[in-house]
Amino acid sequence: MEHDNYVLEMKNIGKLYSGNRVLKDVTLRLRPGEIHAVLGENGAGKSTLMNILFGMPVIHTTGGHEGEILIDGKVVAIDSPFESMKLGIGMVHQEFMLIPGFTITENIKINREITRPNIASRIFGPALKSLDMEAMDSDARKALDTIGLNIEEWTKIAGMPVGYMQFVEIAREIDKADMKIIVFDEPTAVLTESEADALLKAMKVIADSGIAILFITHRLDEVMTIADNITVLRDGELVRTLAKTETNAFQLAELMVGRKVEKIVQDSSSMTKSEIAVSIRGLKVLMPGENVRQVDLDVFAGEIIGIGGLGGQGKIGIANGIMGLYPAAGQVSIFGKPLALSDTKAAYEAGLAFVSEDRRGVGLLLDSSIEINIAFTAMQMRNSFLHRLGPFSQLAYGKIRKHALKKIADLDIRCTGPMQLTRRLSGGNQQKVCIARALALDPKILFVSEPTRGIDVGAKKIVLETLVKLNRELGMTIIMTSSELAELRSICQRIAIICGGRVEGILSPDASDVDFGLMMAGDYHKFRGKEVV
Repeated sequence: MEHDNYVLEMKNIGKLYSGNRVLKDVTLRLRPGEIHAVLGENGAGKSTLMNILFGMPVIHTTGGHEGEILIDGKVVAIDSPFESMKLGIGMVHQEFMLIPGFTITENIKINREITRPNIASRIFGPALKSLDMEAMDSDARKALDTIGLNIEEWTKIAGMPVGYMQFVEIAREIDKADMKIIVFDEPTAVLTESEADALLKAMKVIADSGIAILFITHRLDEVMTIADNITVLRDGELVRTLAKTETNAFQLAELMVGRKVEKIVQDSSSMTKSEIAVSIRGLKVLMPGENVRQVDLDVFAGEIIGIGGLGGQGKIGIANGIMGLYPAAGQVSIFGKPLALSDTKAAYEAGLAFVSEDRRGVGLLLDSSIEINIAFTAMQMRNSFLHRLGPFSQLAYGKIRKHALKKIADLDIRCTGPMQLTRRLSGGNQQKVCIARALALDPKILFVSEPTRGIDVGAKKIVLETLVKLNRELGMTIIMTSSELAELRSICQRIAIICGGRVEGILSPDASDVDFGLMMAGDYHKFRGKEVV
C-alpha cells in the first residue's frame, strides 16, 4: 500500500533507556478518519511510543529513538511538542493541561488568540491589538458543539466537574487548524459511565470529520465499541495489529497479558483456607496517583497473596495506607484485632513490616552502611540494637554487626562486608537489604511492594526465591504487590486484581491469560457474567 494512504506511519521504532530496551521494532500505521486503539499492560511501551510521536524532551535527552516517522508519506523529525503540533498532531492528556482561573474560551484559544486592531495598535504597532472575544467565543462554541458539550463558553475552569474538563481538553485540540491526528491517552479513566459514553460518541464525530485518532486504553469494551483497528504491545514489542472485526475481547485480553510463567511455587492449588491474618473492609487511601476507593480483602495466615492491576488503579496505595504512610480510612484487623490507621507505629506494633516500592527514596539510607540500614527501622520503632545509659542511648555496634552478618548470609547479600555503603550495591542486593531491614522487626506479616522493580532478571529470581523461603521456613504471611503479573503468578497462591480502587476479583495463578486480562481491564464480570472467589 502506498504511503499516501496513511496520515501516520511509525516504522521499526525502538528505544533504549540506560541500556534497557523499552521498545523494539514497533510499527504502527494510521489512516485519516481511523480510530486506532493501542492496548498493553503497564510497561508495554504505549507511553514511550506516544512520547516519541509527540516529541517529548525525555526522548531526546536520553539518546533519541530508532526507526522513522512519516506524516502523509514524508519522513519527519519530531524533536519537540511544538514540532509535533506544527505537523497537526494533538494530544488529550490524562493529566489536564488547563488553567483553572481562565474561562473555557481562554483555555481553548490559548496561544492562538484572535485579535482586532484598535487605536493604540494603529499608532504603536500590532502588539497592542485587542482580543476579539466575540470571535474567540464563536470558535469555542463551535468546538464545544462538535463534541456535544452543553456549557457556556465563558464559564471558568475552576470548580468544573472532571468530566467537563476532559471535554474542554478535546475541544481545544479540535479547534486547532490543520489537525490531522489526536492522541487520546486513557481519556475515560476519570469519567463516569455516562460521560465515557458521551466521549466515545464525540470521538466518532471527530473521526468522521477526517481526523485520525490514536486511542490509548485498557478498557476492552470501549475498544470493541469504537476502534476500527487495534495494536497490542507487550514488553516493548508489537504482538499484533488486527481489525476489530477479526477479534474479540477474550483474544485481546490474552494477547495483552499472555506470556510464559516460570513457577517457583508448584503446589499453590493445595493451599487450604486457614486463620485470617489480615481483614480489610472499606479501605480508602489518599495517596497521589493511587485510586483506593473501597477495598475489601481477607488474607489467610501463612499464604503468599499477590495484589496486581494496572497503574493508578490502587494496588500500590493499599500497603502504603495500611502502614500509615498516607491518610487512610476503613477497617483493618490483624489476627482479629483492629488496627489504627494513619499510624505507622501502630502498624509495626501489630507485627507488620513493609518493603517499599521506592527502595532508593524511602527504603534505604544510601550513604550509610549495610549494617546500619538493616538495623535502622528496628532501632526507630522497637529501640532494638541500643544500649540504654540512663536517659541516653547509644548504638550497640556488636549486636548490629552480629545481626547484619547473619542476614547477609541468610539472604546471600553480595557485598564486601557489613560496612559497605548501600549505594554501592547492585539493585538486587539493595532490595535484599530492604528485606533484611523488614525482617529485623520479626514481623508476622510482610508487605512487599514492587520487589523486583529496576533489577536484572537474575536478581529478580533471587528476590522472589527469598520471599518463598521466608514463607516456607518461617511461616510468614506475605502480601506482594507487583506490576509484573508473571512474577505474581510464579510465587502467589492467590492474586487479587485491583481495578477502579476496588478488588475486581481474586484468581488462582493458574487462571487463564484471558481472565487476568479481562479482570485488569475491569471487564471480567461484563464478559464472563460470573463472580470470582
